[in-house]
This record gives sequence, C-alpha cells and structure tokens, in this order.
Amino acid sequence: MNDVIAPIQLQVIGASLRSIAEEMGAVLIRSSFSANIKERRDCSTALFDERGRMIAQAEHIPVHLGAMPDAVAAVMRLGLEPGQVTILNDPYTGGTHLPDVTLVSRTALGFAVSRAHHADVGGIEPASLPAFSRTLEEEGVILPPQLLTDEVLDRFVEATRQPEERRGDLRAQLAAHRLAERRLEELCARRGRDRVAAASDELYAYSERIVRAALAQLPDGRGEAEDVVEAVDGDLPIRCAVEIAGDEIRIDFTGTAPQYDGNLNCPLAVTKSACYFVVRCLTEPDLPASGGAFAPVTVTAPDGCLVNARRPAAVVAGNTETSSRIVDVVFAALGELLPVPAAGQGTMNNLAFGNDRFTYYETVGGGQGACPEGDGPSGVHVAMSNTLATPAEAIELEYPLRVERWELRLGSGGAGAHRGGDGVVRELRVLEDCRLSVLAERRRHMPPGRGGGEDGARGRTLVNGDEQPPKLTRQLHAGDVVRLETPGGGGQGAE
Repeated sequence: MNDVIAPIQLQVIGASLRSIAEEMGAVLIRSSFSANIKERRDCSTALFDERGRMIAQAEHIPVHLGAMPDAVAAVMRLGLEPGQVTILNDPYTGGTHLPDVTLVSRTALGFAVSRAHHADVGGIEPASLPAFSRTLEEEGVILPPQLLTDEVLDRFVEATRQPEERRGDLRAQLAAHRLAERRLEELCARRGRDRVAAASDELYAYSERIVRAALAQLPDGRGEAEDVVEAVDGDLPIRCAVEIAGDEIRIDFTGTAPQYDGNLNCPLAVTKSACYFVVRCLTEPDLPASGGAFAPVTVTAPDGCLVNARRPAAVVAGNTETSSRIVDVVFAALGELLPVPAAGQGTMNNLAFGNDRFTYYETVGGGQGACPEGDGPSGVHVAMSNTLATPAEAIELEYPLRVERWELRLGSGGAGAHRGGDGVVRELRVLEDCRLSVLAERRRHMPPGRGGGEDGARGRTLVNGDEQPPKLTRQLHAGDVVRLETPGGGGQGAE
C-alpha cells in the first residue's frame, strides 16, 4: 500500500481532483460580471501537476482545454512561488486568441488554470473581433506570461472598453484560483500530499493507456482530406493526412495554405486542440480527460502555414472558424478508415455588437452532422465550442438589443437515412448606434453529407434583409436588424 494506489483510492482521489476543477468553473461562472461568462459559460478550468501535465479538467470549451498545456509550459519558465498568479493571452505563448485571458497559479500540487473569454480586450473594434484585422496588435491588448500584479491588472483593464466589467471578470477568475488552492490543500491534508501526487501520476498514465488501447482497436492505415475556409478574398485550403499505426495516431497538415494576411490563422496550440477533440470523440469520449489522453497523438504542420502561424499574424477568427474546419477535415480524413459523423455546421457564427458604452459577443449554434447510427441534433454548438446560448431575457435586460426572432431553421439539415440537425434563426434589432462584426463560415460552401447523405444548408447573414459576406465589420444605426441563419448539418446515408 505504500507504493501502489489501490483502485478505490485512485477513483476517490481522481473524483476529488475533477470536482475541484468543476468547482473552479462554478465559482467563475457565478461570480463573473459579463453575460459572456455568467450566461454563455465561455470559460474553462483545469488542474496541472508540477511537471506541467494536465491531470483534471472541467468539461468546458474544447478549444481552450487542448491549448492550456502550452500556456502552463510558458508560465513554468517564470518559476512561480505558491500563491502567485500569472496572466497571459498571447496566442504564441499558449493562448488561443486575445479575448481568451488565462490565469495560472501555483498550488500545493502544481498549477491551477482558468481561461475566460472577455467581451472586450481593446483593439480596433468593439468586442475585439474585427473582421479585417491583419496583425495581432489590431485585435487587442497582448499579454505575454507575467505575474498578475495590481499594476498589470490596472494597465490591462484601462486599455479595454468597459474596464470595470473586465476587472470584475478577472476578480471572478482570481476567486476560482483561491478556491482551488484551498481545496487542494484540504485534499493533501486529508489523503497525504505524496499519495495525491502518486494518484495524479497514475491518472495521467491511465488516460494514456485507455486511449492507446482504443486506438489499437481501430484499423491501421492512412486517410487524407481537404476542405477550405472562406477568407474575405477567396478560399484557403486546409489539407490533412492522418495515419493510424498501432496505438498511435499522426496528423499532418502539409499542403495547407500559407499563413494569411488576415485573421484566419491558427497558432499550433489551437490546431492541436482541434485534433485532440477529434481523437477523443472517436476513442473514449467518456473518459475523464487528462493530458495523458493526448500523449498518443502527434500533430505536425509546416512553420508559417495557416494552421501553424507565426507572429505577428492575426488569429481572432482562426481560434473559432479555422479550428472548426480543422475538426471537419480531420474527421473526413479518418472517414477513409472508419465510420465518422457527417460534417456539422462548421462555424461558431461569431456575432459582436458594441460602442463606447457596451460590448456584446456571442456564438450561435447550428446543426450537427448525422452519425452512422442516428440523426444529428439541432440548434447546438458544434465541435470546438461548447457554450450555451445567451438567454433573450439576459440580452434585453443588459444591452440595447431586442431579440426579434429565435427559432429552429427547419429543413436546413441534410436529408439521408439519418438527417443532419437543423440550424437556427437568430434575429436581433439594435436600439442605438453601434458597430457590428460577424465572423462566420459555411456561407459559400455547404456542410458535406456522408455516404450518400445530402449536404446541410449554407448559412446566411443579413442586415435589414440584405445578404452579407461571411466576414464583415460595419456601422449600424438604431433600428437596424441583424439576422443569422446558421448552417444545417450534413446527412448520413442515402434515403
């Protein structure tokens, strides 16, 4: 018993660690100021060991969680002391895009991490989602990994719109970290620090063993696929080759477009997140996740390409839109080897309004692709997003916006033996002059079906009834109406 963790003890300690990560998320959501966090729950929390390995995570946002290890690795070089907290949002040091602000704190066992999407972090447009940004600096305040001091916090919030809301959300993140520190100290006092650390090692190893065993059950082979993202001035290809060999999987993006003079670029951390998500879906989706589940996955991409961009490339749409397309293309490549779902809506339908008085941001759900065994769900966030919809009551209470229409887009899912899920219609009227930004995909290309199933319907963005391009930033006046018709999912199998 001194050297081996009994299975029951391992389960108890593992559940305790996961509950701490979940409680961190609950504190952050309930304490935050902005609707983006407290209503949409656009945030994530996780625990890491002293070696920077993710041990436990809450079931939050896939694009956040897969990129967190790179953030912790960057922070570890600072040599944190217990109780110290660092802040970062730099996509090239473990961030995703600038609105996702990450805190990392030192704990009795390693590190606690929170990542939350702040509704504005400065930049050239309200909500920090400009459609036409070309450099990272245009998208907002850049925070390389650094200690979070009062001076750093003040300097950051004063560079944003609605600084007091930013301050409130950061305090909510800090509260989550202080809770994690207390809970981990209590767990170590109750079970013994060495025993909890040994259990953390075994939890990491267990996740790796389970995923390797699941991969070994899949057929060996190589699959390839290609898809595109819809840039302002044309389509950009993403090419992917997937190779399963025994208990390992390799995913390579050679042949993908070079990084782009716009904001559809992805840092490699985001690309890895998308690949990890797909592998988890097809191996052990219900496995309590830890970094060990990622160990059998190797992701490579040429330096300076769209999915492995280099500073100072803009990335705000890469985190949401390109990551969604990476999921689609990796699924499609694996579809040459094993049954996979048809493509879902393939976009987060980013929608932002704002002026000097308010900023509002949301992502809008759509149709999921049909599976080989069943229809795709309708009106859900697909792939790399896992947020809720902002309730109409919260929108109208807090913002100069009125929800005119909020319903399923019936018939937008692709037909087939199993139908794709339907998209939604989201229509909002602005009640004062403001700026609008939309970053969306699948406006020119339909989400493809599989095995004879039909494609899902393309999405549409309209302002006062006039159709708009996939990416736009423009001025709105009081009374203008913005309507999103989100894509449906592809169907599966011939009817």
